[in-house]
Amino acid sequence: MKNKVSEYSIPTRFIDLVEQQKPIRSKIDNAIKRDDWKETKNVISKGREWIINEVKTSELRGRGGAGFSTGLKWSFAPKEVGSRPHYLVINADESEPGTCKDRDILRFEPHKLIEGCLLASYAVNAHTCYIYIRGEYYFEGQRLQKAIDEAYKKNLIGKNASNSGWDLDIYIHYGAGAYICGEETALLESLEGKKGQPRLKPPFPALVGLYGCPTIINNVETIAVIPTILRRGGKWFSSLGKAKNTGTKIFCISGNVNKPCNVEEEMGVPLKTLIEKHAGGVVGGWDNLKAVIPGGSSMPLLPKEICDTITMDFDSLVKEKSGLGTAGIVVINKDQDIIKCMARIARFYKHESCGQCTPCREGSGWMWRMLERMAKGEASKDEVNMLMDVTKQIEGHTICAFGEGSSWPVQGLIRHFKKEIEERNNFNPLVKKDRNIPYLVDQHLLDK
Repeated sequence: MKNKVSEYSIPTRFIDLVEQQKPIRSKIDNAIKRDDWKETKNVISKGREWIINEVKTSELRGRGGAGFSTGLKWSFAPKEVGSRPHYLVINADESEPGTCKDRDILRFEPHKLIEGCLLASYAVNAHTCYIYIRGEYYFEGQRLQKAIDEAYKKNLIGKNASNSGWDLDIYIHYGAGAYICGEETALLESLEGKKGQPRLKPPFPALVGLYGCPTIINNVETIAVIPTILRRGGKWFSSLGKAKNTGTKIFCISGNVNKPCNVEEEMGVPLKTLIEKHAGGVVGGWDNLKAVIPGGSSMPLLPKEICDTITMDFDSLVKEKSGLGTAGIVVINKDQDIIKCMARIARFYKHESCGQCTPCREGSGWMWRMLERMAKGEASKDEVNMLMDVTKQIEGHTICAFGEGSSWPVQGLIRHFKKEIEERNNFNPLVKKDRNIPYLVDQHLLDK
């Protein structure tokens, strides 16, 4: 008779997968060996103005997608604390398809983020920091919490953090996996226990943010690099990369490549170098490349002829009517149906719209349905131009940038692959001029 335990036992492969997902102890001693928490007290002793000026000197631009100057954002926080406390909020709601840079930082380098939280909190006069983590990043959140506990135990944060005279408490808040909560004001609404819908701006969070108090919101990657900038100097960081696009950036390369990966490179690195050197090249070779989405799914794609020479920085991509965004590079080769790919992306944005703004709520569904018809070759004669018109009615007419994020991928498709859409769909009249079929339509109408 078979043992009941063995008969109904969990498959070994499943057990292995679970074991892999168990949180690995964040060994703070190893982090210290990598120069984390080095001279933190001395950095803080130099004062807020010095910290903010160094970050300005570094020309660090926010790594969450918008690319706004980090030092300038910090300077917007009131210099004096009145009746309302100041808050620092870390945006770890990484929901952009094709992007997983913050996830790796939470997994493998949590102490860089925690130390960055301390330095940034001091700079903006905040004694409380909230880290808003995407709900699906549960195991990453556990690793981060373990690291926070270790930092508390060693008095690196908490009362008199790092013997600096500054108090800081860090809390983790798990989201519910909504894409819209990556928008900073929707994140604040969710953090307060409300529905995650963006707020009207102004007032901006730096003046009226969490619980109506001054709040600075930064991305995980942005804060994680702050300690290194302050230890090595803003000029060192600005010497890397290109002018106005300084420093390093984590690039996430996925799609039709031989070795999908995350890699940190200097800003301004050629896109072709990233794909060929780090990701093992395009499946089928570089000549098999069709298009690349350079900055997460919300950015317009670029065809191969542009990808041959384009460099990965904010300004170069804007010139080509795209954007760096989160640097989530999605490679699409000629084996894929480019129209179907964009229809799938449009479906995602239709699903994730919060529904607050009519152009986005209605328009995202329109775009998806029209692209589905185009992918099947069932589109009508005027629908390509109509689709572009729909995107223009959404772009710039919503409270937050979700409208742009949903419409830009569609614009990129039409801009570069309009001919392919037209070839797949029957755009010719049902009755052509050379056909004499009077019982369907008057011939004289066809001759005009």
